[in-house]
Amino acid sequence: MLYMIAFVNGLILVLDIPSRHQLTYRMVGPEALPNAIALNSSLFNATRIFGPSLAGIVLGFAGVGVCFVINAMSFLAVLVGVLAMRASEFFPVEEFERPSILGGTREGLAYVRRQPRMLLVLALTVVLGTFCFNFNVTLPVLAYNTLHTHAAVFGILSATFGAGALAGALAAASLSKASARTMVIGALLLTGGELLIAPANNAVVAGILLFVIGAGFTVWSANSNASMQLAAPDRLRGRIIGLYFYAFNGTGPLSGLLIGWLCATGGTELAFLVSGIVGLVGTGVVAQRFHATRGKAHTKQPVRGQGRSHLAAANHRSS
Repeated sequence: MLYMIAFVNGLILVLDIPSRHQLTYRMVGPEALPNAIALNSSLFNATRIFGPSLAGIVLGFAGVGVCFVINAMSFLAVLVGVLAMRASEFFPVEEFERPSILGGTREGLAYVRRQPRMLLVLALTVVLGTFCFNFNVTLPVLAYNTLHTHAAVFGILSATFGAGALAGALAAASLSKASARTMVIGALLLTGGELLIAPANNAVVAGILLFVIGAGFTVWSANSNASMQLAAPDRLRGRIIGLYFYAFNGTGPLSGLLIGWLCATGGTELAFLVSGIVGLVGTGVVAQRFHATRGKAHTKQPVRGQGRSHLAAANHRSS
């Protein structure tokens, strides 16, 4: 039954995530989009702090079934809020003819292939999503097997990661725009923190590093998400968002098995070591390629008579 619930939830997320992020763009417009994505991430990660504590209390007094019922009922507020929105007040987007599923997918892939910076963002997302964002597998093993603690410590470690993610989201929201530099800094915090946590055998040290990892994760994810949306034309934004989250979650089944096997083979020490090394190498390669593509954009010479417009277009692309 639990496997079936997880499978159906995955099918729902396929429809929910691109639609929800496209709706975010329509609500706030391009100027406020990076801040909106970061603030949305802060709300999401705040639940990592308070949610486990509340769920633990309800679980102890009423059982797991009541937790599921309360969780399901909470979505009624979401549905009421969506139905109350006035679509006439949304930010306008260009009109376009809706393509077929396969035709639209091909168009989205073709567009991304022509955008080197988008390809770099997707490549880094695949690497980090596959090797570095597997805390649903590693945190329980870290708490119970590596640190030899109990459920309360596992809850505290999860809340500490959530607190770091909340801090990173608020930091990202304070920035005026998304940038490749900030995205790379977030990725370095995430991957470097995982490398450092590999030999940790103390709950306090692990908690501090999980705070850093959580902050790096949301700084990276908020900036990469916003950069993909802002670079996409209106007619392709939903498909670009779908590609981004497929890169983020699409390798989940494979990566979960891989990280689980690493934990079984060498404990969380081996799992975090491999994740940190692969993530750092991937981040370094992508950062170097970002620098190279930006250098090419700046060295392009404007055409005589059209210098101003061409230079402005180059600067827009590089930003």
